[in-house]
Amino acid sequence: GTVTEILAERPGLQKVRVDLGGPEPERAYVLTQVTPPVALDDRVVVNTTAVALGLGTGGWHFVHWNLSVDGWHSPGPGHIMKLRYTSLQADTGAAEEHHPEPLPEIGGTPVVACGLHSQMACVAAAFAVTAPGKRLAYVMTDGAALPLALSDLVADMGERDLLAGTVTCGHAFGGDLEAVSLAAALPMARHLLDADAIVVSMGPGVVGTGTKLGNTGTEVASILDTAAALHGDPLLCLRVSSGEQRDRHLGVSHHAITAPGTFRNLTSTEGSLVGTLGSGVNEPTWTNLSTGTYNSRLLRGRGRRGRRRREAHPPGGSTSTWPTSSNAS
Repeated sequence: GTVTEILAERPGLQKVRVDLGGPEPERAYVLTQVTPPVALDDRVVVNTTAVALGLGTGGWHFVHWNLSVDGWHSPGPGHIMKLRYTSLQADTGAAEEHHPEPLPEIGGTPVVACGLHSQMACVAAAFAVTAPGKRLAYVMTDGAALPLALSDLVADMGERDLLAGTVTCGHAFGGDLEAVSLAAALPMARHLLDADAIVVSMGPGVVGTGTKLGNTGTEVASILDTAAALHGDPLLCLRVSSGEQRDRHLGVSHHAITAPGTFRNLTSTEGSLVGTLGSGVNEPTWTNLSTGTYNSRLLRGRGRRGRRRREAHPPGGSTSTWPTSSNAS
């Protein structure tokens, strides 16, 4: 196709329109850390797969390569590559190369694990209100979109000074700091970005299959475990919705139940998890968290689900010190 319009630009990303031979030019992203930037009238190769499948990129294609340049070199800061062993592998470097000595553990630093990218904004907004003057760092995993530049949310939060900095780990790339692993990323956020708290999530584009274990949100279990192993204070941000049309996500999403309940060895201080997936009422119950009453009242207000109404009386209190987030996607 041919680039017909540059819609917007920021570090690492261009938003453009491309004439692909259809009735109207179509929108596309250009990830300028791994492919040459484009200009008007440039000929480009475009990956249209996600739009053809109706996936969650919001109707955007991806420019794979700019045919109008003979060659392109983007020198990196080190020898560590991400997107390794693909045609787009990039020398992003890694902060570990410049800090070869192990950083200290994170010593009680709160680490909030989110199963959706959008939840991290809820955490950041709440943190800004409840801890004014404190520093919150964002660690992005490689569970969904890999380029940080793709996130409009992170860009907007940066403009509002809600984040002290960003770390991209695994094959995710584009953060203020690059980390090879989550275990390395958390100390970087704490000590190199001087964070008072850390929020961790994948990028945009969680993957789900409708099955119990086939979703990338299960990574919250390893996030919580890693934070605990580094002597941080692990916290789970719940996915909660009152408008969800799928039973498995109505109330507290099964994602919030499955990951910690199946993959974590819960300690007595965290409590025990109970609940039955697929029942239409998801009821995780921790010693400091009870959602059964909430879900029961929620379902009583949903006439079309009247067949599932029932009163729930879970043990424990009715309030939580854990962060919660509402999401209806």
